[in-house]
Amino acid sequence: MAGETTERLALFEEDPRGRRRRGISGLIGVVIVAAAFGGIAGLIGGTVAGLVVAVAVAAPLLYVMAVSIRRRVWLEGSTLIVRTWGLRRVDLVAATRLDLVIGDVRGNRTVSLLVNAGQRGKVAKVDLAVFSGTGGRELGVLQLRKLANALMNNVEANGLVFGELLVAELKAEARGAAVAERPLYRLASVAPSGKYVQRFTMEAVSRFVATLD
Repeated sequence: MAGETTERLALFEEDPRGRRRRGISGLIGVVIVAAAFGGIAGLIGGTVAGLVVAVAVAAPLLYVMAVSIRRRVWLEGSTLIVRTWGLRRVDLVAATRLDLVIGDVRGNRTVSLLVNAGQRGKVAKVDLAVFSGTGGRELGVLQLRKLANALMNNVEANGLVFGELLVAELKAEARGAAVAERPLYRLASVAPSGKYVQRFTMEAVSRFVATLD
């Protein structure tokens, strides 16, 4: 119908208190790292050199931290909308490449979908779940279902495989499976330890999905 609008669905957890904690923790980390490098440079080249190095180290770290805190992702129909300093749109149906990415930071494993539209700047990352030990949290049922529906319409990057993975996750949750028994957790657990970021291609995800009930 003319004038009909598509609902914009948030793919992030709105937690202002958590963002403040992450911001404070990140700021402390930046200060420690910059002070360490600045101190070493200061011992070698003097106070001015130490300050220059500290600022040079702190600036990019602060930028990355700010981007992380500001980052939001929504799903509008089949389009991902990513906000950092501006907005960019990435169509899930038209994406030319899809990968699953496992991030491992201090025992927390984040399972994310990396969507590449084949154009400069047209890349989006959607965090599907975060696990620590045998527990964790995932996107809500509605978010996972909407993502799965959009992905299944992607022919070029074989989105059907990723859609089937999310459907399997929804089925596991519906039957009350423990977190450790769900597909996203199982996929995260098979990723080797010691790597900050690991990429699972469509072929790797397809082989894993084939093992699911």
